[in-house]
Amino acid sequence: MDYHTPEQRESLWRRKLSEAERPEMHGQPELELEARLTEALAQLPNAPVPSNFTARVLAAIELDEAQSARISGWRWDWHSLLPRFAAVAAVLFFTGLGLQHHELARHRSELARSLSVVASARTVPSVDALENLDAIQRMSQSAHADTELLAALQ
Repeated sequence: MDYHTPEQRESLWRRKLSEAERPEMHGQPELELEARLTEALAQLPNAPVPSNFTARVLAAIELDEAQSARISGWRWDWHSLLPRFAAVAAVLFFTGLGLQHHELARHRSELARSLSVVASARTVPSVDALENLDAIQRMSQSAHADTELLAALQ
């Protein structure tokens, strides 16, 4: 029998070899070693174990799993954080949009208020006053001599 697959090797651990199978293993030293180890382990007496041995082993496994879950809990879990980030981004986007709309409405109301103040403050000047605007502006300027003109006249 050829013991190359894991199932065949496992059969060496579970049963005693027959006399016909022993000569086949002489060419394979690792199989001979496994067969001798299996025979040595079979000669050992069973160790006494407490009655709650299975419960203690299962409790130790659960404790180990809980500790590894706690350690892995500190890692970033993108599957649970991505929806939260999306919700926060949506809230920030709509808050910014609302603030922009509020500022635009406040600016428009301020502009309308200032236009109403300007409209009610004065009446429009007459056309005659606007025709003579240049002359009126020149009258308000201080009178000083034009030195270049005086120099040219002399």
